[in-house]
Amino acid sequence: MEHYVGLDVSLKLTAICIVNELGKIVREGAVASNPEAIAAFVKSHAPHVARIGLETGATSTWLWTELSVMGLPVICIDARHAKAALRMQINKSDRNDAVGIARIMQCGWYKEVRVKDLDSHAVKGLLVSRALLVKIKRDLENQIRGLLKNLGLVIGRAKMNVFAVRAAELVEDRPQLAAAVEPLLKTREAVELQIADLDRKALRLARNDVQVRRFMTVPGVGAITALCFLLRSTTRRASRGREASEPISD
Repeated sequence: MEHYVGLDVSLKLTAICIVNELGKIVREGAVASNPEAIAAFVKSHAPHVARIGLETGATSTWLWTELSVMGLPVICIDARHAKAALRMQINKSDRNDAVGIARIMQCGWYKEVRVKDLDSHAVKGLLVSRALLVKIKRDLENQIRGLLKNLGLVIGRAKMNVFAVRAAELVEDRPQLAAAVEPLLKTREAVELQIADLDRKALRLARNDVQVRRFMTVPGVGAITALCFLLRSTTRRASRGREASEPISD
């Protein structure tokens, strides 16, 4: 008899429910939220497991990857779709959510989400970090412009190092204003160095990928844009393929 497993994952504990092919609960429990503990519970109590379901979340990529490596048939499902089904439950709890996910696996009423590999997440992390630093740099510049503009001092259009030079010139004879602006300029300089370092890392990644280099042959497309497009296009291609082969899961 086949078994179907539902996982309701939190940072510390994961509620697990195992049902049979008729939807009857075979075993329930809670283990530490790490792949080894989850795999040990499933292998001990569900030797004929057909599907293991968990919702998208902060640790879903890590758990999905590790459980897949262990040879378990794990499926990551769209949390929004699962929420719609679990909302019909009278009592909301981790235990009941695990039961609901297990029965979703048993019925096949789920939409599978493609989980990117860890290398893709590493590239995404680099791009997200760079985008955050660029925003911080822009916010610092806007703050400096605002402080100066209050006294009728306008930096004007300034790119690269011109901004810092122009701001330093405007506060040179104003010690009180310099006390407020100079720390922001130093912080901006530090952030700029980190952005440059991430740019170099992104360029190395781009040079090592044939498809990214092909994207960069388009006028105006650099390493950052090409890497972003690669991540998005990979997801779309995989999504189209999944929908074509698994129409029932929609």
